[in-house]
Amino acid sequence: MKSLVIKRVHLAAAGILAVAGLLSVAVWWAALEGGKARVAAQLQDRLTITLRSVESEVERFRYLAGVVGEDARIAAMLTGSEAETERRTNLYLQSVRERSGADEVYLLDLSGTTLAASNWDEPGSFVGINYSFRPYFSDAIASGEGRYYAVGVTTGKPGYFLSALVEGSAGPLGVVVVKVDMSPLEAAWMQTAELTGLADQAGIIFLTGRPDWKYRPLRALSPEGAAAIIAERRYDNIDVTQLDPLVPADTPAIETAEGQVVLGNAAVEPDGWQLFTGLPMQPVHDEARLVAGLAAMAFLLASAVTLFFWQRRQIVRLKLEQNAVLERRVAERTEALAREIDEHKRTEVELRHTHDSLIHAAKLAALGRMSAAIVHEVSQPLSALDNTLAAAGMHAERDAKAQVSKSLASARDLLRRMQRTVKHLKTFSSRQDASAPEPIDIASVVEAALEIVDPRARESAVVVSNEVPAGLPMVSGSQLRLEQVLINLLLNAIDATAAAGNSEISLRAAQVADRIELRIADTGGGIPDDIMRRMFEPFFTTKTTGEGLGLGLSISRTILEEFGGGVSFAPGAGGGTVTLVQLPLHVAGRMRVSA
Repeated sequence: MKSLVIKRVHLAAAGILAVAGLLSVAVWWAALEGGKARVAAQLQDRLTITLRSVESEVERFRYLAGVVGEDARIAAMLTGSEAETERRTNLYLQSVRERSGADEVYLLDLSGTTLAASNWDEPGSFVGINYSFRPYFSDAIASGEGRYYAVGVTTGKPGYFLSALVEGSAGPLGVVVVKVDMSPLEAAWMQTAELTGLADQAGIIFLTGRPDWKYRPLRALSPEGAAAIIAERRYDNIDVTQLDPLVPADTPAIETAEGQVVLGNAAVEPDGWQLFTGLPMQPVHDEARLVAGLAAMAFLLASAVTLFFWQRRQIVRLKLEQNAVLERRVAERTEALAREIDEHKRTEVELRHTHDSLIHAAKLAALGRMSAAIVHEVSQPLSALDNTLAAAGMHAERDAKAQVSKSLASARDLLRRMQRTVKHLKTFSSRQDASAPEPIDIASVVEAALEIVDPRARESAVVVSNEVPAGLPMVSGSQLRLEQVLINLLLNAIDATAAAGNSEISLRAAQVADRIELRIADTGGGIPDDIMRRMFEPFFTTKTTGEGLGLGLSISRTILEEFGGGVSFAPGAGGGTVTLVQLPLHVAGRMRVSA
């Protein structure tokens, strides 16, 4: 029996080793393919970023040659129509070079000879040299513009040449050429050690972050391409035809000192250049081998653990009886835990019910606070109604029928106003608006409010001066609700002014940007800082018990905010308090702002 078990263990071990080998190969292949895909994505991202930097560098000078050619000094130089044009043109081209950052700017006649140049007063000046053999000259003559990268035959410095034809009324006059130094782009690639390069139309690498790649063909040159490079003297004194191509035929990868490098390329239009960049594959191969090794080790470890437990299975059988006793105890404990869980669930249900009840109670409390606001808002018209009816009684005693009729009409207006007030406060408490904001004349609101508080002001010997001008733009709001706000603010100002012994309140209004600002200035004793901070708290009041509920300012601010306005308090310049009410100008289609 023991030998049979050992034989089975050996067979299982051999099978596990075979599977581990196959698994390692499969994981290595999958990791390698995944790494190649990541490298391809990284190459594409790098090509996109590098392409944008190349295009940005070139685009800065794309139209410079054409713009320079439109200057009157250029035409004068080509036609010889003015005296001293040569010096003026040289100085102009020199100024263009300094301001634009171009390497050189020069002017060719129709024969290709340089007439003026930005380096006219420097050693190696282009003046007098013929460049008719350069394609940028022939292209400009043929199509109006040219672009060409080459090593300068005069300076030996490489550059990107942009040319534009200068035309006069009788036809072509000459060609303006701008030479751009692209070495800063190459220096940036070298600094970051990027495997990046730029090849011209013939496939010659003229910019690269690797010095050993420069002027090598990207791929093998055709005889026609090599002949064109020599004829154009594109890379003068450099025999590019003798250098080995960087990329072998029909392969996207090259071998370098860093190992295999995979290349990606993109076309740079309209120049016909080819931008390429590379990423080393060695990290991908290293990662694939590491992942394959780890997978094999993990599989072998799991298999060893499985074999161990398989061998221990016999021992486990001998302990089944003991386990049966243990399982019974566990079952008893599990049953007790189940009962505890059920009890916890019932407790959670009760807590949820209690929580819902508390939420409902909070809602009822909020409704109770709004009912107090209704009483507060109705109390002011009731006071005015009482004053009006008292005035009617006095007029009746004097047998002034016209005044009695007027007082009764005013009383009816107050009753109707109370009805509207109750309707508005009910709507406010339910957080629903009865109607959309309307265009309101702030002057009429002020006059209506002053009419109601006038008896109270006269009783308190307070002089209220209305300096609100007529003809102000309409504000957005509700006539009745804005009256209630002003009545509350004016009554507060009257109380403060009367208590301080002074007796002046002034109202002024003006348009400020897209709002109307109404200022109510009183000569009272002012508001202490600790009270100022609590002015808008519900139920906060400085009045004695029974004189107020402390809801007036809170409700007033809420009403103004619903219309997109606001209210604030500040100390007056000569004492007292300035109340600032802001209301937005009415705009057709404006929606009410919910608090």
